[in-house]
Amino acid sequence: MLYCQIMTPFDRPPVGMNLARTSKVVAQAFDAAMVEAGGTLPVWLTLLSVKSKELANQRELAGMIGIQGATLTHHLNAMEAQGLLTRRRDPENRRVHQVALTEAGEAMFERLRKAALAFDKRLRTGIPDDKLAEFAEVLAALRRNAEPPQS
Repeated sequence: MLYCQIMTPFDRPPVGMNLARTSKVVAQAFDAAMVEAGGTLPVWLTLLSVKSKELANQRELAGMIGIQGATLTHHLNAMEAQGLLTRRRDPENRRVHQVALTEAGEAMFERLRKAALAFDKRLRTGIPDDKLAEFAEVLAALRRNAEPPQS
């Protein structure tokens, strides 16, 4: 507590700092779970996004995943080389690539889905459902509070 008493006016770490530390630890653990299952977080997010839409174009995928188009292209190139997905030009708009999972991509999706579910179960261990619901509400309030004020 000495750090908090000397460096801040708080009797405990600020919420944002605590949240950032927790987020980093959880993200690193989730990344490790994805790697152990044979994938990575970008591969999981890409497979999940493609799976959620029968055929998706690269621009939509980048938006769904939250990355730049050039970064997505790099990931898609690697995933296509691994045989996880295919890309083809949209017959109605040749500038657009449509992305679909291959059989190997479907198998990878299933492995990573199981790993993601197991990780979620691990995170929820020992926390009652009502506390998790309350936690979700607190996170939503933190997101709202972090938004810039509307003028």
